[in-house]
Amino acid sequence: MDFNTSYQEVDLDYCRASSGKRLTNYIIDLIVFYIILFGIYIFIEILFPGILDGINSLLDRLIAMFCYGFIMSLIEAVSHGKSIGKLITGTKAVNLDGSEIDLQKAFTRNMIRVIPFNALSALSNPCDPWHDRWSDTMVIDEKKLALQTQRVILFDSVKNQIQ
Repeated sequence: MDFNTSYQEVDLDYCRASSGKRLTNYIIDLIVFYIILFGIYIFIEILFPGILDGINSLLDRLIAMFCYGFIMSLIEAVSHGKSIGKLITGTKAVNLDGSEIDLQKAFTRNMIRVIPFNALSALSNPCDPWHDRWSDTMVIDEKKLALQTQRVILFDSVKNQIQ
């Protein structure tokens, strides 16, 4: 989907994804992540039998947290701000000006997501969790963005016809 080049005219706050969609994104992404991580652990165990047996639970959690940030960053960077959950719900992570996020921004966003209690920061209305605030990003609903963009184009064409 092409974005309007004049982002100032499109009300991105109106286009924010709802808390329900964001929760759905998170649950889907978490399921996908654990499937990927399970596959990685099986692959490692096949290559190096018994290597994962000696890992304590704290180290295991730290590795899983880093892997979550890294894997989700790659998925969002490659798919232009969309994770599997966002793809299903029709949402997208963008910069505050509406432009697409890059790998660095995706990595920052997703490493912040592993901070304990980050999920609780998403309970505000509108939904503005720490990983959005601290990385200067937002998650938008693409259908709302398309409507806003069409509205701007319509009003611009009417304005040009009047002049």
